[in-house]
Amino acid sequence: MSGGLLYLHDRLTRPTETPEEESAAGQPAEPECCGMHITCDKDSLVAGMDVEIVYYEDEELDRFRGRSENDYDDGEIEEFREVLLTLRPEEIAGWVRSVTARGITLPSGVRDELLMIVAEARNAKQ
Repeated sequence: MSGGLLYLHDRLTRPTETPEEESAAGQPAEPECCGMHITCDKDSLVAGMDVEIVYYEDEELDRFRGRSENDYDDGEIEEFREVLLTLRPEEIAGWVRSVTARGITLPSGVRDELLMIVAEARNAKQ
């Protein structure tokens, strides 16, 4: 289900228009960040999957590796929520990349909250 999370984040953060400029060498030019999204497309969740794992004082979440999104009790869900709600806005995308790279699937309720936070931050920037 982390693939669904990645897809939704990509759909929420992808600009509606992406100009395809060609550089002098005929290669597509590197797009500039527009500043209208919580993260730049160059730093999107999908693009960052091969990056080094970074911990956000959340090492205890590693014990949930391999669990499905609906296989958490209320206390465990609250652990994820606590980490999410203590992150600074600019850390959220990195945290999701880190959790995904570590093989951890977010509980469905926390994933929904994450998507709302990302959408609200995106709307606030517009």
